[in-house]
Amino acid sequence: MFRYSLAAIAAAAAMLVAPIDASAQQTLAQVKARGSLNCQVGLPTPGFYALSAAGVWSGMDVDMCRAVAAAIFDDPAKVQYQSVTSAVRFTALANGESDMLSRTTTWTAVRDTQLGLEFAGVNFYDGQGFLVSKASGITSARGLDGATICVLTGTTTELNLADYFRANRMTFTPVTNENVNVLVETYLGGGCDAYTNDKSSLAARRSAFPSPNDYVILPETISKEPLGPVVRHGDNNWGDIVRWVLFGMIEAEEMGVSSANVTEMLASPSPGIRRLLGNEGNIGEGMGLPKDFMVRVLRHLGNYGEVYERNVGVNTAVGIPRAGSLNALWNNGGILYPMPFR
Repeated sequence: MFRYSLAAIAAAAAMLVAPIDASAQQTLAQVKARGSLNCQVGLPTPGFYALSAAGVWSGMDVDMCRAVAAAIFDDPAKVQYQSVTSAVRFTALANGESDMLSRTTTWTAVRDTQLGLEFAGVNFYDGQGFLVSKASGITSARGLDGATICVLTGTTTELNLADYFRANRMTFTPVTNENVNVLVETYLGGGCDAYTNDKSSLAARRSAFPSPNDYVILPETISKEPLGPVVRHGDNNWGDIVRWVLFGMIEAEEMGVSSANVTEMLASPSPGIRRLLGNEGNIGEGMGLPKDFMVRVLRHLGNYGEVYERNVGVNTAVGIPRAGSLNALWNNGGILYPMPFR
């Protein structure tokens, strides 16, 4: 048996509550020294990572990048966006080209344990489906037996497609490409009978079609796709920063704190709101951030609900209803559940 002196025990305890050291701040220190966050998004897609003619990025996943930048710099514009294909996204993150990945990426066991990556949470619960033309007359995924299907290569989407057809003893011919824009053009040009992807992505892509109403998303959902931001494995503090910015936006919605009232809420007597906004406790300081890091995020971006409705909600071209979906708050029929700010 090992024996420890009281002094050794006290020293160990002090380490648990001491400020994070320089090695633990590696990514944070690099981001601060650079003056901007390198954030990886996908090829332009409405609602999630859209690129305007003026070169301005917007979207739900873009707002995750902007939120982290706001927490660090009090300026959501301090982001350098890296638009990459699905096939190279993990390599670009693992080798240090980007500080975080925010591009509708599914959390899976292999990705979480074998690629040197760490998922910081889930910002959108999704599932894979199929898009077909109304003129095809297909009303169910079971009607795709023998079909030619466009699918992104190097993705869980490709694996799920094979699993679904195998499980249902159906056949299909895949048409693959790592570039989603090329794949969509192939589909619209008649190169395949159906296009498969996460349903949110199908809705986003359909919204940009010349005649969106000519296409329908089939009712079946063939997979679970928990999507969220990703960081490199090994820098726990950086993972904490991304994770708690996300949880903070969800917690803010639950507590009724928004971009419109965050200044007013600074005077709230609610212990939970006071901890969230940094008036009590040292949650921010424990990660190398200011105590009011969530005030910065909420002033610039708003809470989770604001981000959702602004980018993919029913009043946008993408038009994904949140009410009654998995992406509703846990106390409103969904499963969106923030860890407590305590």
